[in-house]
Amino acid sequence: MAGEAVVAGETVLITGGAGFIGTSLARRLVEENEVIIFDNFHRDALSRSELPGHTNLRVIRGDVLDAQAVKDAMAPATMVVHLAAVAGVDTVLKQPARTMRVNIIGTYHVLEAAIAFGKLRRLIDFSTSEVFGTHAYNASEGEATVLGAVGEARWTYAVSKLATEHMAITYWKEFELPALSIRPFNIYGPGQVGEGAIHHFIVRALEGRPLEVHNDGSQIRAWCYVEDIVDGICLALSNAEAPGHAFNIGNPRSTLTIYNLAREIIELTSSASQIQFVPWHFPDVELRIPNIDKARRILGFEPKTDLEDGLARTIDWYRAQAEHKQE
Repeated sequence: MAGEAVVAGETVLITGGAGFIGTSLARRLVEENEVIIFDNFHRDALSRSELPGHTNLRVIRGDVLDAQAVKDAMAPATMVVHLAAVAGVDTVLKQPARTMRVNIIGTYHVLEAAIAFGKLRRLIDFSTSEVFGTHAYNASEGEATVLGAVGEARWTYAVSKLATEHMAITYWKEFELPALSIRPFNIYGPGQVGEGAIHHFIVRALEGRPLEVHNDGSQIRAWCYVEDIVDGICLALSNAEAPGHAFNIGNPRSTLTIYNLAREIIELTSSASQIQFVPWHFPDVELRIPNIDKARRILGFEPKTDLEDGLARTIDWYRAQAEHKQE
């Protein structure tokens, strides 16, 4: 049975909160909590939402590489969701050194600020499903993580996030910081900005442009709707057993190849777009499907949105955005 997450009366700091997941989480929390968003606005889903100006929302423009700024932002917080990171394959390929600095040093600043104040009831570190390597079928949290060759940008990102997981857990063990990690699996939905297959496919399909698929499109993904991961985050914030763990959060039922995802989006958008197969000479994830038994057992997590319904809602949002631009 799905758990009921009650997060109320808290002051929640969301680093990277102007991004896609952060904005969706802030929307869920803002009526019953004080929400602080700390972000450098490299990606900005917040300004396209209804949240700016809400009386329970405070927005701070800052960078997690600035230790004092992190500490100042955290001062009133009772809970922290640390989403700030460099992510996205294209970005990581261009800026691998910055990826390591932001993800590892930025997380260090967040954890050090947390223990300096010593009053947090929960800290969630966001990791990645990339820690499972190129093939992850029914992958559970207790399985060995798999990293590729040193120097490959994709694994630069993965190792940086795996390091933050170890950091969060060691701060729990050594300093009793109530920290945990979440490994998200292919999140999509209304408000998504930046990179991502579903974002790319829907925007192009609505414009009638070709949908670009890497290699033959046989890569398999399990897709998780954004409201489902927000459920998972809220459960982790409210569940007393959550600290000290890593949790896979995804939807193993919503599984599709990249090629069939492109076809599905073309059909749902009634688009005349064609599919173009583009050579991709970098390492790719061929199979990524989570085992979420641990999140079910401890958190009571259960994804509710199937892929077709989630895609339909997401397409409606992108279509409304496109129509608004034309007005």
